[in-house]
Amino acid sequence: MSEAEFAAIALKVCLTVLIGFLFFIIWDLGRKAKVGKLGMFILFLVLGLGIAGFLFKNVLVGWFA
Repeated sequence: MSEAEFAAIALKVCLTVLIGFLFFIIWDLGRKAKVGKLGMFILFLVLGLGIAGFLFKNVLVGWFA
């Protein structure tokens, strides 16, 4: 396995773990703030859209490059 292959695999694995951890942080933040179901939905929607935008940007760059 070359260094480039390892870096590509490690990047995908680490980004997946980071995104999962960010969703855990969002959930924990909502739980500690004792928000209702609507508040939790809004937290996940707004903060999740930021993650989705980051991923969509990478897809677009890869598609057009």
